[in-house]
Amino acid sequence: MTMTTTIFTPDGVQWRSPATATLAADRQSRTADPQSRTEGDRHGVDTTVPAGAGPASGPLTGDAARAIDREAAPATDGEATPGINSAASRGIDGKASHGVSTAPLPQALLRLMAWLSPAFPTGGFAYSHGLEWAVESGDVTNETTLRAWLGDVLAFGTGRADTILLRHAHRAGRATVARQPTPATATADHFDSETVTLKDIADLACATASGRERQNESLDQGRAFMLAAAAWGVPQAPERIPYPVAVGAVAGAHDIPEDATAAAYLQAFATNLISAAVRLVPLGQSAGLRVLASLESTILATANETKPGRLDDLGGCAFRSDLAAMRHETQYTRLFRS
Repeated sequence: MTMTTTIFTPDGVQWRSPATATLAADRQSRTADPQSRTEGDRHGVDTTVPAGAGPASGPLTGDAARAIDREAAPATDGEATPGINSAASRGIDGKASHGVSTAPLPQALLRLMAWLSPAFPTGGFAYSHGLEWAVESGDVTNETTLRAWLGDVLAFGTGRADTILLRHAHRAGRATVARQPTPATATADHFDSETVTLKDIADLACATASGRERQNESLDQGRAFMLAAAAWGVPQAPERIPYPVAVGAVAGAHDIPEDATAAAYLQAFATNLISAAVRLVPLGQSAGLRVLASLESTILATANETKPGRLDDLGGCAFRSDLAAMRHETQYTRLFRS
């Protein structure tokens, strides 16, 4: 008798594949001798059924589940890109997330933690985003002033603008891997009423940088991020790609939830600037951690408010931060590149 394994996913898709001889023999043995049924069987987990029979009584486990998961992964043209559009990148409910689910799967969470870790080789430790001039000029002198400065940058400055860019790049990157006819169609609520591509978003990000050092900071980290993330697989992207656009595009290509990516990016952005302030002011590590903890509500609010953001909404009013970035270009003594 031919044996098959069957799994019904939450969205009603049925997958079948031949069971191994070991599974078939084990199934026949347990059917003949109820006393030999495993703990999983006694709790209703039954993964093999005769060909043509109804669905299995429970989900697949172990090697069989992994085999089905591999078969369920959509095929790509040519050689598969590691991790992009894989079945393991689905939402928490087993369906493709496409930016809807805010709770990433463990694999997506691991990737976010790796890509946005201070140890990921983007060179972020070399940039202060103008904070070095703010410290020298007396704008940032302690924990309280640092918290106020970063809160404004996140909510009204680069944090907000970068997250809008990241979200649009995420959608373009996801659509590119899904091989849709157009990555993102712009309407009256979008940029220039034309089709928005990843290159359009990257060019706009470069054009809206508030100064030369700000642009270099973003481009240098974006290039380094794409090179480092190539170990997981990256989508086709323009050579000049700013950092938030690179992060969004790669996360979208790997089907990592958009909301989780936006919040994680802002957290990493704030963490890097706090690290710079700890060295510049200087502040103690405990003070830096208190600042980071106090910014959680600002980070989450900014991530949420940028979700409906249009590319036409780019801009900000953190003018002192922008001036600091420009003044840093001629600052006499500098430890950081921005």
